[in-house]
Amino acid sequence: QVQLVESGGGLVQPGGSLRLSCAASGSIFIIYAMGWYSQVPGKQRELVATSSSGSRVDYTDSVKGRFTISRDSTKNTVYLQMNSLKPDDTAVYYCNARIKRIGVDHPDDFWGQGTQVTVSS
Repeated sequence: QVQLVESGGGLVQPGGSLRLSCAASGSIFIIYAMGWYSQVPGKQRELVATSSSGSRVDYTDSVKGRFTISRDSTKNTVYLQMNSLKPDDTAVYYCNARIKRIGVDHPDDFWGQGTQVTVSS
């Protein structure tokens, strides 16, 4: 199996910063992409940022210039540096990874357990 373990959420004042981390472990053969999604109560989970093979990164418009996604392939870990945080950024943030497991002929999507980010004064 594959596990994604997140860390780094918490309470921060507007204008502050947080860094989220997500480490993948288990029977991993190839990681095609890793990313972050956010979800608030009553709404669908939404893409925040993704990092794909070939160093491609994509961001939703609302976080461009404020958030930075990065990956450490040697550690199977993805990070989300969140700067200039706003109250509207408050959400549960989920790590996602598209992974081809050892002995499986197709990739699957895996999710972390989620980490709460609250931006409030």
